[in-house]
Amino acid sequence: MTVSVRALTGAALDAALDDVARLRIAVFRAFPYLYDGDLDYERRYIATYRDSPGAVVAGAFDGARLVGAATGTPMTDHVAEFAAALAGTGLDLSAMFYCAESVLLPGYRGQGIGHRFFDLREDHARAQGATHSAFCAVIRPADHPARPADYRPLDPFWRGRGYAPLPGAVAHFRWRDVGDTAETEKPLQFWLRDLRG
Repeated sequence: MTVSVRALTGAALDAALDDVARLRIAVFRAFPYLYDGDLDYERRYIATYRDSPGAVVAGAFDGARLVGAATGTPMTDHVAEFAAALAGTGLDLSAMFYCAESVLLPGYRGQGIGHRFFDLREDHARAQGATHSAFCAVIRPADHPARPADYRPLDPFWRGRGYAPLPGAVAHFRWRDVGDTAETEKPLQFWLRDLRG
């Protein structure tokens, strides 16, 4: 199969908003996120990338079908959400780019699309003068009852991209897990890469 990855802006992003929202719900429903998503919330969330002048949304297309997406935005767009987690790190948040998520349908994994997502976002970040790139990953216990027997963490992929966990930088967000009736708080570890090397 041939998959093309390209940045989505303007009318192309508007046309893809619902598809990106549905992808996030589908992919994040699986372990480790176990996110029981809501389409209306997702539409509002994705629209924030359309409205941020420094943001980028990448789409992976199999023909006309959107099969994956990745988003990124200057960290200054998220200062309120991440200030506590990044306090004391000594990092200049105005020079940091946040890679918010990469979602890709299972049948398209292992073909280099994840690398293309990071390449596109990191190039975008450098073009804006960012010196560092970061993302968050949910922390789940190794013995979590929903962890599949064949689950493989993405840590080796992220380390291969030059990212490493940022000691002590843990954010906290609330969402409802699949099968739960209420939202619970989840810890998310920050990973960081110096884009200058």
